[in-house]
Amino acid sequence: MAAVAAAALARLVAAFLLLAAQVACEYGMVHVVSEAGGPRGKDYCILYNPQWAHLPHDLSKASFLQLRNWTASLLCSAADLPAHGFGNQIPLVARGNCTFYEKVRLAQGSGARGLLIVSRERLRFGRMVRVALYAPHEPVLDYNMVIIFIMAVGTVAIGGYWAGSRDVKKRYMKHKRDDGPEKQEDEAVDVTPVMTCVFVVMCCSMLVLLYYFYDLLVYVVIGIFCLASATGLYSCLAPCVRRLPFGKCRIPNNSLPYFHKRPQARMLLLALFCVAVSVVWGVFRNEDQWAWVLQDALGIAFCLYMLKTIRLPTFKACTLLLLVLFLYDIFFVFITPFLTKSGSSIMVEVATGPSDSATREKLPMVLKVPRLNLSPLALCDRPFSLLGFGDILVPGLLVAYCHRFDIQVQSSRVYFVACTIAYGVGLLVTFVALALMQRGQPALLYLVPCTLVTSCAVALWRRELAVFWTGSGFAKVLPPSPWAPAPADSLQPPKDSATPLSPQPPGKEPATPPQPAEQPPEPCVPEETGAGAATREPGSPAEPEGRDQAQSCPVAQPGALA
Repeated sequence: MAAVAAAALARLVAAFLLLAAQVACEYGMVHVVSEAGGPRGKDYCILYNPQWAHLPHDLSKASFLQLRNWTASLLCSAADLPAHGFGNQIPLVARGNCTFYEKVRLAQGSGARGLLIVSRERLRFGRMVRVALYAPHEPVLDYNMVIIFIMAVGTVAIGGYWAGSRDVKKRYMKHKRDDGPEKQEDEAVDVTPVMTCVFVVMCCSMLVLLYYFYDLLVYVVIGIFCLASATGLYSCLAPCVRRLPFGKCRIPNNSLPYFHKRPQARMLLLALFCVAVSVVWGVFRNEDQWAWVLQDALGIAFCLYMLKTIRLPTFKACTLLLLVLFLYDIFFVFITPFLTKSGSSIMVEVATGPSDSATREKLPMVLKVPRLNLSPLALCDRPFSLLGFGDILVPGLLVAYCHRFDIQVQSSRVYFVACTIAYGVGLLVTFVALALMQRGQPALLYLVPCTLVTSCAVALWRRELAVFWTGSGFAKVLPPSPWAPAPADSLQPPKDSATPLSPQPPGKEPATPPQPAEQPPEPCVPEETGAGAATREPGSPAEPEGRDQAQSCPVAQPGALA
């Protein structure tokens, strides 16, 4: 009876120690060198419990011991031990049905100085091999954070500036009826509260489905990204290609979809180029050496396209969208670990790819940059730093709104600059939190308060919070702009006048349009008449007759502000 109780107690202690090992495990390195010389040693990643062993932080201070390849045995019983023991060696064994504690107890009783357990694959080092165990320090921040910061802030600034300028420009060019590039661009979509709710529900549903059916849906997301990124790249490069002096010829008449509009040859070549870039990334997406460059380029183009296409009409809509996604990000990062069996965050698990995924695919909806530090621990942790597209698009929509409002109220872009700087500060705070907590962070937790509070503070400071909140600063009749279609000194006939403005022979007064009977014309004395009046030859550019008279006799011009 005592023996049974002792065995049960031993198993309970072993289970407790194993649980403690899983909780307190840290990354370390095993450096393998050949005693026969040859190439330099190689590092492998290990997990160890600092409560059981204290490894040196410097490889030069670590002791090299002979490695005993004992992977043919599971080392779960005394029968698995060698006849002469592991005298002053480090055995390498395979993971079996017994606990780690049982393996360690048997190895230590047989004279081993350490124990390496291979969990997933068999490693073959040869017979004459020495190893050293050490745990190097990991830098708090990696240099790749600087690259991610520049890409994110640059995308938000360029996208917000482009979206605001394009929106205002389209307002000034409403009178045009041609099919120029301005009319060929996609119209912006205003986000309503209903659309915001539907979007958040779709995001939640998709995230949960990806968590449970990752291996099936990851290819759907990859396909969507290829199509969307090719479209975004085309949209970003099209304004530059339209400035080229060649390739303006159009394809012949046809009845094919899209081609029946007879696109220009240069635009057709651009579309083929964008599709080719997207396909190349799709084929070589798992090449860690260079595929991340294509993914980041396509991702930035996709974000710019979305910032240009999606428009928040009021600061009220901006606040609603940002606050809802603020709660969404916090819930799926900090709350879901209490709801999942594995205790992992759904957001982090999906963004980095589940550890038990059979496909080993990663979601492409992130900016990724490989680690640039020289620490060997880069082999253990994730080799890339990630930033989701949502952390760029959601604050970027607010930045675009601020720029449009700046142009309308002529505020010298103070809202745009302040909101962009606030986004950069929020991103820096995110990086600091990531370094301090050493776990994935919901970036919107820091970005949303920084951008919203800053925009609101600027509106309060300028005493424009009411019009900033409702978007009423966007007047129907816009102030003068560099995109205005006609100069101020061009006199055009009123739309309701039936008498066209025709040239007059020299020496005669210009014809005055008939006035209504109820309102007799006021007397007007011109300053110059006769030979001093301007003359115009037939076929010359239209110039208003009696330009000097217009200074003394003001005539109402269509489109002028009342």
